[in-house]
Amino acid sequence: MKKIYKKLIVGFSFMALLTSCETELDLSNPTALSLEELLQTDDGFISLSNGVLDAYQKIPANEFYLTELRSDNVRANSENGNFPAFNSYNVDANNGDVATYYSNNMHTIKHANTIIDNRFLVPESQQYTVGEAYFMRALCHFNLVRAYQNVPFIDKVLDITEEEALDYPQLPEAEVYEKIIDDFKTSIAYLDNAEQNRYRPSKGAAIVLAAKAYLSQPSPNYTEAELLLASVVENSSSYGYNLLYTDRSNAINFDENPDEITDAEYLANLVVDFGHVFGNEISSGYTDGVLDGSWSNNSGFEINNEIIFSIAYDLVSSDNYTTSDSGLNDQVETDSESHSFAMTLQGPSNGVNIATLDFLEVMTPELQPVRFYASIDALSYDPTNITNDTFNAKFPTDGEIGDNDWIVLRYADALLLYVEAIIGSGDSTTDSRAIDAFNQVRARAGLEEVANVTKEELLAERRVEFVYENQRLYDLVRFGVADEVLREFSTANSLNYTSEKKYLPFPQREIDNLPNFYLQNSGY
Repeated sequence: MKKIYKKLIVGFSFMALLTSCETELDLSNPTALSLEELLQTDDGFISLSNGVLDAYQKIPANEFYLTELRSDNVRANSENGNFPAFNSYNVDANNGDVATYYSNNMHTIKHANTIIDNRFLVPESQQYTVGEAYFMRALCHFNLVRAYQNVPFIDKVLDITEEEALDYPQLPEAEVYEKIIDDFKTSIAYLDNAEQNRYRPSKGAAIVLAAKAYLSQPSPNYTEAELLLASVVENSSSYGYNLLYTDRSNAINFDENPDEITDAEYLANLVVDFGHVFGNEISSGYTDGVLDGSWSNNSGFEINNEIIFSIAYDLVSSDNYTTSDSGLNDQVETDSESHSFAMTLQGPSNGVNIATLDFLEVMTPELQPVRFYASIDALSYDPTNITNDTFNAKFPTDGEIGDNDWIVLRYADALLLYVEAIIGSGDSTTDSRAIDAFNQVRARAGLEEVANVTKEELLAERRVEFVYENQRLYDLVRFGVADEVLREFSTANSLNYTSEKKYLPFPQREIDNLPNFYLQNSGY
C-alpha cells in the first residue's frame, strides 16, 4: 500500500488531526485492524463508516449545555460544575465542555476524511459509505459553525506538518456554509440509491440538512432551500416520511363508552403518538380526561416514519450498526452511556433541564394539550411556585445509562423548515403548500388549523415542538431575533447575555496549539 493510505490519525482536537498513526481505528476495541489491513478486507469501508457513526455518538453528550441551556427554554438549578456558567452566559474559552464539543466534532471529521481520502479504493457495492462520510463531515462542520461561527473547514486527513496545518485557518462563516452545502450535495449523489436506514445518513436527510444550511447561512438562500425541501415534502411517501398521527376515526377509546371518542380521549391518542416519536411509551392510566401514566423508553418505537436520521444508543445491535453490547468481533464499539445525562429525567443534581417560567407560559396543558404531556413531567409541574423544578419527559430514563436514541432530524422539522423557506424574507404567507405543512404539525399537536402563518407564529411553533431537542438557540439566531429575545430573557432573569454571546468562545487550547494563528471570538 502507498503511504498515503496508511495515514490514520488518532486524537480528539484539531491538533489531533495533525498526528499520524498506523495502528488502531479504535483503541478501546482489541480486535481493531490497522487502516492498511482494514482496506484489504471485504467490508473495510463499512467498518470505517461505522467508525464515523461511533465517533459521532460522543457529540450529543454535552451539546445540551451549549445550546438549550443557553436559550430561554431551560435553566440550571445546580451550583455544580459548568452548568450555571452556561445558563448565565458566563462561559469562557478555557471551559472543558466548550473544548470537548469542538474536539468531538473534529474527531468525527477525521474519521470521515479517512474514507473521503481513500474514496477511489471503495468497491462499487460500498460507494454509499463515501456519501455517508461527506454527510457526516458536513454535519459536524454545521455543528461547529453554528456554535463557534468562524471555524476551519477540514477537508482531508492532515499530516503532522505545521505548514499543512496553516492551510486551514478560521474561515468567515459564509465560506464555511458554502463548503458544508457542497458536502451535503456531494453526499446526495453518493446516497441516491442507498438503502434507507434511519440510523445511517440518507439522501433524504442530506437534502433536508442542505436546505437547513441554506436557511442558516448569514444571507439565507430561501429559493434553494424551498426547492430542496419541496423535493422531500411533496414526495414524502417515496421517502417513507410522515408524522406519527392517529386520525380520529382510528382513535383508541380509553373509557368504558365504546360508542364515542371524546375530545379528551382523542388528545390522549395524540399524546401517545408524540411520545412514540422519541421511542417512549406510557404506562396504562387515564383519569378525568388525562393520561396519568409514566413514560419509559421502548426501543421498538424508535425506528418510525417520522425519524429521518438518528444516532443509536440502544443496548442491542441493530441494522448493521454496532452498539454498546456489540461483541468483540464487531469492528467498532460504542459508548454505553446515554446521549446526554443532562437530558434524562433527572440530570446532574436534579437541576439542569428545568423548564424556565418563561417557557412554561407557552407550554401549558391548555395551550399545548398534546405536547405538554409528552414533553413535560406533569408530576413536577407547578408554575405558581417560582422556585419549583419542572423537568422534561422526552428523555425519561432515570440515570446515566439510557436507551433513548438521539434524533438529529425528524420529519416535523422538514415540514416547518419548508414553511420557513416559503415565507422567505417576508413576514407571513398564505401559500397552500406552507399552510398544509404547518397544519400537519398543528393537527398532531391537537391544535386548530390556520389559513395564514406568520414568521413569529412559526418560531413559536418550533419552540414548543422541539423543546429539549437543542434547536431553540439556533432558531432564534436563524430568524434574526436572538439578541432581542435573549436580552429580554436575560434582563428578566438577571443573566449576562450580550450580542457576542450568541456564539461560544473558540477553545483556548486550539489557540494555544497554533499561537498567533487563530483569533478569539468577540466578547471573550
